[in-house]
Amino acid sequence: MSGHSKWSTIKRKKGAADAKRGQLFTRLAREIVIAAREGGGDPESNFKLRLAVDKARASNMPKENIERAIRRGSGEDKDGVAFESVMYEGYAPHGVALLIQAVTDNRNRSVSDIRRVLSRHNGSLGEGGSVSWQFSRKGYLAVDASQRSPEEIFEMAVEAGADDVITTEHTVEIITPVEAFQAVRERLAEAGLAPDEAELRMEPSTKVELEQAEAVQVMKVVEQLEELDDVQNVYSNLSITDEVMAAYEAAM
Repeated sequence: MSGHSKWSTIKRKKGAADAKRGQLFTRLAREIVIAAREGGGDPESNFKLRLAVDKARASNMPKENIERAIRRGSGEDKDGVAFESVMYEGYAPHGVALLIQAVTDNRNRSVSDIRRVLSRHNGSLGEGGSVSWQFSRKGYLAVDASQRSPEEIFEMAVEAGADDVITTEHTVEIITPVEAFQAVRERLAEAGLAPDEAELRMEPSTKVELEQAEAVQVMKVVEQLEELDDVQNVYSNLSITDEVMAAYEAAM
């Protein structure tokens, strides 16, 4: 599991670089627009919007950009582009299941871009329901282990309703049911702990283990998918070990 944590760290560093080009802010704005459209423009009563706004603030997105995205999503700004959230299902090489979350104003463009990346690497798009049954929505929080002892973090997370707590060298990862996510988040905040990541994500029920070279190949495909403008998140059932993560870093 620690490989996943290290991969997330690399993605955060890459996200900081993307922010300089405006790509990260564009994706965050789309996420805010969708959340505001679905549940209204008040972060206090719209939990999904609050998460999106918190993520944007953590990435140093300007306040005016956040407020503009909320207005677009809530309908106050009538000139905004009509975005929609779409979840595509498919397979990476070696049969690894993928859920690809996109926010787009043009489905044809999005599906064409995704299909091109998958086809180029012997993957494929699947029908609706072909892989989603292997995933369930969970809360995920990653806490820097230097903030508090892993035992303390474990106890407060479990008491607040966490399903699982995984301790790695530098990070404590917390998996929660969706309904307990906010309670765990608030419990950490009460203890003065600020998670590096706090989000709802799709978690696989079981994971596929591949040979090292094959796993690195899949990770590179996921990276290419995540670089597409319309793609927000890519979830897979690939098992990432420390050895695989080291090989991936060496190949970057």
